Amino acid sequence: MATQLFKRTNSKDVFEKLQQQDEPTNTKTPDSTPAIDAAEPTEPEGSQPDADTPEATESPDTHAETEETPKHSRLRRWARRVLAAAVALVFVAALGMSGFLGWQLKQSRDTDAAASAALAVARNYAVTLTTVDSGKIDENFTQVLNGATGEFKDMYSQSATQLRQLLIDNKATSKGVVVDSAIKSASKTKVDVLLFVDQSVSNSVNPQPRIDRSRVAMTMELIDGKWLASKVDIK
Repeated sequence: MATQLFKRTNSKDVFEKLQQQDEPTNTKTPDSTPAIDAAEPTEPEGSQPDADTPEATESPDTHAETEETPKHSRLRRWARRVLAAAVALVFVAALGMSGFLGWQLKQSRDTDAAASAALAVARNYAVTLTTVDSGKIDENFTQVLNGATGEFKDMYSQSATQLRQLLIDNKATSKGVVVDSAIKSASKTKVDVLLFVDQSVSNSVNPQPRIDRSRVAMTMELIDGKWLASKVDIK
């Protein structure tokens, strides 16, 4: 009895099985190709750039900024110097103005002091001029000349002899009183004043005293530290 080593199978079934096994391997899905095509190519790490690819360069802004930095630094230094100079100028101007105002104030005070001193001397001198005693005529004249200078002193000296004799002959006496006075203009060495004087006058012809009112314009000058009358105008 022969032994059956191989089991016969239907050849058609075997072929179909082989065909079914081959189909999954050889068949591509419709989506596979587009997926491969859509994938973007990537460069391998460490790959060199193409020769046509331009090398990276500094941006124009960065380059300009680098070039302008020294210029900006110079401008800042210049601005600081200008500011410092302006501050110094303002400070000096303030000091100058303060000094000028101080000087101006001192000048004003000195002028006021000079005017007050000159006016006081002028008031006393007006009394000396308008007060006469025929018994003390030489003393009166000496006092007048001591308080005079310049033009007025020369004029009074020239007329003193004639005036002296007239006063003696008429036995004239007078006494002056300053009723008001004012400063017309003033500097530290020259002051113009205006005085209103009432003068009581009597003589041998008119023994009864009468009052003569006079307006006296007088210029006082500071000579060697002393206020003297250089001009006298009696009206």
